[in-house]
Amino acid sequence: MADVLQVKNINKIYDGKASFQALTNVSFNVEKGEFIGIMGPSGSGKTTLLNLISTIDRPSSGEILINGQEPHKLKKAKLAKFRRKELGFVFQDFNLLDTLTLEENIILPLTLEKTNSAVMDERVQSISKKLGIDVILKKRTYEVSGGQKQRTAIARAIIHQPSLLLADEPTGNLDSKSSKDVMQTMQSINEKDQTTMLMVTHDPYAASYCHRVIFIKDGKLYNEIYRGANQKVFFQQIMDVLSMLGGDGR
Repeated sequence: MADVLQVKNINKIYDGKASFQALTNVSFNVEKGEFIGIMGPSGSGKTTLLNLISTIDRPSSGEILINGQEPHKLKKAKLAKFRRKELGFVFQDFNLLDTLTLEENIILPLTLEKTNSAVMDERVQSISKKLGIDVILKKRTYEVSGGQKQRTAIARAIIHQPSLLLADEPTGNLDSKSSKDVMQTMQSINEKDQTTMLMVTHDPYAASYCHRVIFIKDGKLYNEIYRGANQKVFFQQIMDVLSMLGGDGR
């Protein structure tokens, strides 16, 4: 399988009065269709890593390739286009616009790309049915539950068929039932559409849906474990690594 994402010897140093090395020689690859979790204690570098992959921030050294391209070398306008086309984002706090209906929120990426309206309608219908939100498309964000908001955010993140879906604590603001619904939704999109996903989480239950989990400690790769056939066993293995890591996993 081709690698959608290659992270090669990434270092990130924040300069200031006292310079701080947030990431040290981090390398890993993600194949097409993989669903990867990233975990580690507070301040371990998880969010820094996600910000580098999502092109929000730049590495101090090393390279990040997405589908063989190095987005950090692109000029501003080309980078914005690359991000719109290749990447999808799901955030802890949904990042939906309250002034729009759920449907309008979902089609935003296509509106930016000036997609033909018949294509937009067809995609919205098919994705919202998959995610079980087709009956609430005309509602506003404040009229629906947290789980429904997050499924709307997932629909918006995948409607333009990105190469890589990046999720930052997607279950962080949800109760346990909504968390389970959202994780099952992400798993089914990953399986049916072969969407490649990378998720930062502190929630071992959410991480147990991934194919493998990469653990980071003090900005370095600490361990990685693969899921076998049994999700419960994998959940227990994740708990074991987290207890060795120490910290709260946030």
